[in-house]
Amino acid sequence: MDARKPLHHETEKGRGAPSNAVSQRFNLQDRQVDGDWLDEKGQIGESAPKRRTDVTIEFPKSIINYNTSPDLPFDRSINAYRGCEHGCVYCFARPTHAYHDLSPGLDFESKLFAKPNAADLLRQTFAKPNYRPASIAIGTNTDPYQPIEKRYRITRQILEVMLETRHPVVITTKSNRVINDLDVLTQLALQQLTAVAISVTTLDPVTARLLEPRAPTPARRLEAVQQLSQAGIHVHVNIAPVVPGITDHEIESIVSAAAGSGARSVSFIPLRLPHEVAPLFEQWLETHYPDRKSKVMSIVRQMRGGRRNDPAFHSRMRGQGPWADLIRTRLAIASRKAGLGKAKITLRTDLFERPQIAGSQLELF
Repeated sequence: MDARKPLHHETEKGRGAPSNAVSQRFNLQDRQVDGDWLDEKGQIGESAPKRRTDVTIEFPKSIINYNTSPDLPFDRSINAYRGCEHGCVYCFARPTHAYHDLSPGLDFESKLFAKPNAADLLRQTFAKPNYRPASIAIGTNTDPYQPIEKRYRITRQILEVMLETRHPVVITTKSNRVINDLDVLTQLALQQLTAVAISVTTLDPVTARLLEPRAPTPARRLEAVQQLSQAGIHVHVNIAPVVPGITDHEIESIVSAAAGSGARSVSFIPLRLPHEVAPLFEQWLETHYPDRKSKVMSIVRQMRGGRRNDPAFHSRMRGQGPWADLIRTRLAIASRKAGLGKAKITLRTDLFERPQIAGSQLELF
């Protein structure tokens, strides 16, 4: 058998997950394909129609998520969307869809949730007398500039509230669509209120299309780095994740390209495979890299204490063992050669202005 060919699974064109299995963590019943639609058309045995992206509108009561993780440089974040159309097969946020009785597989990238009242909730939160400003991270779970942002513009509205109140914000994305908000970001940057981290996993467009099927190409992301940098915005490039045996040979090239595009710093996160992401990723390897599967998973286990995933604080974002140490060393050397500094972002909080909410009791004081 030709090891370069897929073994057992085929992926839907333009999608990242090889399957749509439901999570078994919450005793959800498995699914079976309903063939009635085929019966009506007399197409028994033919493939299913092209999967559509559906968006459900939700109205949460709060919009800021707080954390106490020692691994994160922020204690609060905002996610305007649930699920992500980019379809990155490695996405550690995939398991969150199981809480909605949806699959972390194809459902995660095709059944999305949007929060159109996010900006209003944020303004109400900022108006509370006991609110104290600190940098808010946007895009830590799902990408704030995934394709549906073009329609809903929720991220744009959030940034406008940040500018109105002079509140610090850090954006993480792998999309050049961030440039659509360059006007607001530039005004925030002039007051030292924002920074942007752009994820670049690989420079190879073919590999990128397999890993991140609906995300912009690496070249477009680097163009965004350049435009943001030229506008005076602090840009950080995150090589996240580093996929051993697939993309790890590109570390030095990515660092060089990031520096050449104007990034001020770089960092990396080794591949994380929590919960349902692990079997999904192994299935993806069988489909696209069957000859490398055993090698890739062997290195993953070496970096994760013998397991496919290590959820422990301090080590989950860094990895452990010789392979993780080697990646850190290579990144440090490449960064030094490229003249890049440490990945430290400091934003101002002293400019914060509490917003006025029309009709609220706050107007009496």
